[in-house]
Amino acid sequence: MAKVNIRMAARQRRQARVRKKVLGTSARPRLCVFRSVAQIYAQVIDDERGATLVAVSTMTPALKESIKGKKKSEAAKEVGKAIAEALKSKGLTKVVFDRNGFLYHGRVKALSEGAREGGLDF
Repeated sequence: MAKVNIRMAARQRRQARVRKKVLGTSARPRLCVFRSVAQIYAQVIDDERGATLVAVSTMTPALKESIKGKKKSEAAKEVGKAIAEALKSKGLTKVVFDRNGFLYHGRVKALSEGAREGGLDF
């Protein structure tokens, strides 16, 4: 039990350290990723206004059916493509990537690759 708490505390320290420098603006919002055991969530945040512009996850009804039966990393790539489409419809293509203290590999990397394939620039 203590090992999980130490791991979570370490992620929170990494998250705070990165958050000091990575800020989303109106012209270039922050693409924030959260990874749980079963799901992955992505949201685009304008930190100047304190508003979430777009949010997509594996629980989104539009994606839920299309990712059924796929591996977690494949589902994360689909979430990345979906967030890119949703953001492009709002007229934005440039974002700042915030991995939220998670290591840049596996599902986090797959989500970012999917977002790049979808047309986002970061």
